[in-house]
Amino acid sequence: MSVRDLIILGCASQQPTRLRNQGGYLLRWNTEGFLFDPGEGTQRQFIFAEVSPTAVTRIFISHFHGDHCLGLGSMIMRLNLDGVTRPIHCYFPKSGMAYFDRLCTGTIFNNRTTIVKHPISENGVVEEDDNFTIEAAFLDHGVDNIGWRITEKNRQRFFKEKLAEKGIRGPNVKELIQKGQIEIDGKITYAKDVSYTQEGSIFSYVVDTRPCAAAIKLAQDADLVLCESTYLTAQEDLAHDHYHMTAKQAALIAKTAGAKNLVLTHFSARYLDLEPFVTEAKKEFANVDVADDFKRFVMPKRKMH
Repeated sequence: MSVRDLIILGCASQQPTRLRNQGGYLLRWNTEGFLFDPGEGTQRQFIFAEVSPTAVTRIFISHFHGDHCLGLGSMIMRLNLDGVTRPIHCYFPKSGMAYFDRLCTGTIFNNRTTIVKHPISENGVVEEDDNFTIEAAFLDHGVDNIGWRITEKNRQRFFKEKLAEKGIRGPNVKELIQKGQIEIDGKITYAKDVSYTQEGSIFSYVVDTRPCAAAIKLAQDADLVLCESTYLTAQEDLAHDHYHMTAKQAALIAKTAGAKNLVLTHFSARYLDLEPFVTEAKKEFANVDVADDFKRFVMPKRKMH
């Protein structure tokens, strides 16, 4: 069975604490490992999470404030040390190209890993293949800062018992998929009669932003939204001044967008207890939880139809 989980490698904001590392999030989804915003110490967090860095296939940098990118260089170095030779795709704001290059080449190491750069300058689809569509949207943070939306492609799935009833097995299944129908013993079976559509899930990543239309669009109908809530409402003025959000504002974005599940993250070091974030957010949105270092969340599957 394919792995579908979100691993919190760090959930602090700019200043780490004794219990919370700078941000870093690994979304393992089928054959992909999407790593978001590796902050300082992310390489070490993989060890404590008991996950190999080789799981990473794509890296996303929302912006080039240090707590969202200082771990990038060490992650590239580690992938080389682990002998990863497949391409690692990296997505980031085009305006930060110089920072990206410095982070990737700031030390001496044996470079064997191919880094495929995807500098982003516009909203919209930035990557699409047979498995996923990746979209970017610029948020409101005072510097170029990108939120991400990953949509899994719909899949045609077959009912095993119905295939067995029709005597369809082995190479015949491939023919059924390719042609949409197959004839066995003089009887025609149509693919639509023995299959169903597994609708793809949606993941949304929204960090370091004031509430904005782009954040709502990214979270629209998402099955799992990972969203910043740096402050509580009592510090809403600070949130606005520093281009961040409160737990209530994050919950309202999820509610407005019709999202299914919300995970709050990117907490200011001033807060030791994270439970008030849940309490505040749940007044606006029911399905909410808080990130914590090494906590894991299941990437939900949608119902078949």
